[in-house]
Amino acid sequence: MSEYQSTAYPVSEEVLSKAFNAVMARVYLWMTLGLVVTTAVSVWVFNTPAVYNFIFSNFFVIIGLFVLQIVMVVALVKALQTISTGAALTMFFVYAGLMGLTLSSILFYYTSGTITLAFGVAAIVFVLMSVIGIVTKQDLTKWGPILFFGLIGIIVATVVNMFLRSSMLDLIISYLGVALFMGLIVYDTKYIKDMTAKAVVSNNGMTSGSAITTSGEGSVALSKLSVLGALKLYLDFINLFLFLLRIFGRR
Repeated sequence: MSEYQSTAYPVSEEVLSKAFNAVMARVYLWMTLGLVVTTAVSVWVFNTPAVYNFIFSNFFVIIGLFVLQIVMVVALVKALQTISTGAALTMFFVYAGLMGLTLSSILFYYTSGTITLAFGVAAIVFVLMSVIGIVTKQDLTKWGPILFFGLIGIIVATVVNMFLRSSMLDLIISYLGVALFMGLIVYDTKYIKDMTAKAVVSNNGMTSGSAITTSGEGSVALSKLSVLGALKLYLDFINLFLFLLRIFGRR
């Protein structure tokens, strides 16, 4: 019997599995398209000196872009329950484009070989950690506070090192960052799995294995969950990639 089966709404393992597979297929699709948008925008900025100079020669433009990205993430998460799936996806891809504007700077600071290596390693690590999140049966709820405070610690340490300019501290932060986002990939994947199961159970199995493609409140909830999951895993991948880039870039 599935760990998510309900006595009120018995749901078979097959239905849960099909629903989760449908959700994760959308999650990985939206995440991949988000990465494509980010890459395309970064390359465009790199090949358009006027745009690059406008962004990175003005401190207020850079800060404005960072603030706008934070605002968009918060707004998307908060509005997810009230806006349509299409609107949520639009916000996600706009955010991915904004990320591309700021990440275009790495094309100037690192060689193409270093970027490719970091991206390839990040992709392999992401797949492995995501698989662990899918297959694990353990309750990872307790990981949440630990990972959150770990993220806060890394942010604080990074800000402090902006003044200390310690190469050793930067290397330590980079390795800790890799470990943190490996953990977040596992945690967020398991979170998507748990939320999918809860949505299916609460809607009495949704009467279909392909729950995300059926009509009704249950399918809408799963569609929006796929957008939220794509955003979470997109951010996990981007940050994992950036920390690996800092490590490999030291060479």
